[in-house]
Amino acid sequence: MNILVVLENNIGALHRLSLEAIAGSQKLGENVSVLLIGEGTEDIINQLKNYDLEKIITVKHELLTSYNADGYSETVKQVALSISPNAITAGHTYQTRDYMPRVSAKLGAPFIPDVIAANSNSYTKQILNAKLNAEISTNSELFILSFQSATFSEDDLRPGSCEVEPFQVELDSDIVRSITEDPFQEEQGDVDLESADVIISVGRGIEKEENVLLAFELAKKMGAEVSASRPIVDSGWIETFRQVGSSGSNVAPKLYFSLGISGAIQHVVGMKGSKKIMAINKDSDAPIFEIADYAIIGDVLEIVPKLIEALEQN
Repeated sequence: MNILVVLENNIGALHRLSLEAIAGSQKLGENVSVLLIGEGTEDIINQLKNYDLEKIITVKHELLTSYNADGYSETVKQVALSISPNAITAGHTYQTRDYMPRVSAKLGAPFIPDVIAANSNSYTKQILNAKLNAEISTNSELFILSFQSATFSEDDLRPGSCEVEPFQVELDSDIVRSITEDPFQEEQGDVDLESADVIISVGRGIEKEENVLLAFELAKKMGAEVSASRPIVDSGWIETFRQVGSSGSNVAPKLYFSLGISGAIQHVVGMKGSKKIMAINKDSDAPIFEIADYAIIGDVLEIVPKLIEALEQN
């Protein structure tokens, strides 16, 4: 299978989900090429040259200096028509959700988004708020997939080497009718959950809104970001952009430290790719303990202040 992976260029840095998409595509197909759009890509190209790829296709154009759905979708269409892949893949980011349906329409190719498992014959995605898994197959000569965060790991990337091939795209103002002045941002402010190495996440076990400050204090000591389960967000105790789960962000930090989170499937789907999971919950039967690497049975409000105190002494 010949696969084209569309990468996300975040101001000269490669989005983590793009690396995961390459790893997944390498498992699905023998010949994997990547498409890199935009300016300031030198560091990304040097990084990609270390992987087993057919080629790195680069596209630069005055109408592609910043992200816009019109330009990106037309570029992907033109590249796909030129190299004739069997599949187009990408990480399931907000940007992908914005332009990839347009690619699907332009090419007449089915788009299967938010895939959590894949092989050469079928693709799995979650439906009904992650309560069920749907197995999807297609006999289309060309199809499009986007992979949910942590479906594959960048640790599984095949090393190798590849060549760079510039592609001349044909764009004009009749095609690119909208221009995004600022680079597309997934996170609000300085919070970047998807890139965080350590995340402290709070659930209903925190009991009161004022107790959420404990999570922020612990996060400051650990150099972590703070996230939350949906009940905390719905209560208005923390900002919406900090929500993790099926209706929030999908994260894969090196350490995910949950405070008083029960572990409902709707939350777990958003953090199951974490390298290590530590959980505190006073309910010994909490589902979160089934996936936790380190389990602490106890009261969050008693344990977290002691952790903060211990960190202050070191």
